[in-house]
Amino acid sequence: MSEPKLTLDIVAPFLNEAASVPGFARLLSELDAEVMRRFGFKTRKILVDDGSTDDSAALFGKALTGDWEIVRLSRNFGKEVAVLAGLDRTRGDMVLIMDADLQHSLDVSLKLIAELVENPDIDVVYARTNREGASWKRSQLAKLFYSLINSSQRFDIPENAGDFRVMRAPVAKAFTLLRDKRRFNKGLYAWAGFRHKALIYTPADRAGGTSKWSRGNLLAFSLEGIASFSVVPLRILTLSGLAAALAGGIYGLKIFFEVFFYGIAVPGFPSLLIAVVVLGGFNLALLGLIGEYVWVALSESKDRPVYIVRDVVSNARDGKEP
Repeated sequence: MSEPKLTLDIVAPFLNEAASVPGFARLLSELDAEVMRRFGFKTRKILVDDGSTDDSAALFGKALTGDWEIVRLSRNFGKEVAVLAGLDRTRGDMVLIMDADLQHSLDVSLKLIAELVENPDIDVVYARTNREGASWKRSQLAKLFYSLINSSQRFDIPENAGDFRVMRAPVAKAFTLLRDKRRFNKGLYAWAGFRHKALIYTPADRAGGTSKWSRGNLLAFSLEGIASFSVVPLRILTLSGLAAALAGGIYGLKIFFEVFFYGIAVPGFPSLLIAVVVLGGFNLALLGLIGEYVWVALSESKDRPVYIVRDVVSNARDGKEP
């Protein structure tokens, strides 16, 4: 009796990707054939509709082949949550996470899988984006972000690494145990541990549609990551406040000696205005930062479900789940 084949689950979240449906369905079909030919793995596709307002899900249902299912969420919960929804439904020996916008290519996907298959001591192989063509400003901001978030941690969040990765089943299972409501997957992958290996790649151009990541979204996402995984900003502001108090005390002593020993008049309105503006701005910044941390804590304490499934459609059955 022959041994059962290993299974690779492919998790792909999508949002309004109707333009990418033909190309991505074709890519999945080619990946299915290549994974079977090279590694002898059966594949199962799990696509997660993160509240699309177009007919992406219906188009995928007509275009996909093989073993597949589409999990439709009740609304847009965000890509980080959609990835979790897909991982919750995996049961394969390995799991590949990729985007449906065709920026994650067939060749790179196969390289990730090959690295994991050929290295039994590795638990996760992830793709790191090649940022050589990025602007100097963006590169420096990225370095600053990772310097802040990795300070005083027992683990490091790798720079320019996203969800594009392949992992063994125990890693996927461990990740689903992390039910953070305000999710920052880069940090959660690193926090979970396991043995990782990186592959550098250059994302392909989008086949259609537009990126869902505006500058505002990236900024909000970065703040959420820092609030979830780093206390360094609070410590910086605390030290800044102590430095400001020390400087104010020294300046007060200076004025005291000038008035009582040298009879020099105390500067009035200008110095007072500067002190009020500087300290007022500092306090507002501190309150805003504390608010970010409080919002994360409040979101977790409400204990709402991370996501709600509207229904699940597959090539085997159509149905609805609570």
